[in-house]
Amino acid sequence: MDVTVSSWLVIALGILGANLPFLNEKLFAAVPLKKAAQAEQVWRKPLALRLLEMVILYFIVGAVAFALEARIGNGFPQTWEFYAITGCLFLVLAFPGFVGRYLRKRR
Repeated sequence: MDVTVSSWLVIALGILGANLPFLNEKLFAAVPLKKAAQAEQVWRKPLALRLLEMVILYFIVGAVAFALEARIGNGFPQTWEFYAITGCLFLVLAFPGFVGRYLRKRR
């Protein structure tokens, strides 16, 4: 895989991973949190669960990025500044999903 393709893949996974908690009511878009018998009740994931899911997805996307970097060549050692910056970038990438879920007016 080319360096450019792997870079764009990590960016696309970052955008998807950051917005995934806000796009649906399932855990990681796969695990329903309510039983089918109680499906008539409207239940929404709390914000804390969405943020926890987003943190876990941050580490999953980071692991994929590290694996792609190691496949290209030697992985570079990172310090806390790298993780602080990428964590803030992940929060910025989650902004469209957050706006769509919490700030957009429902009609």
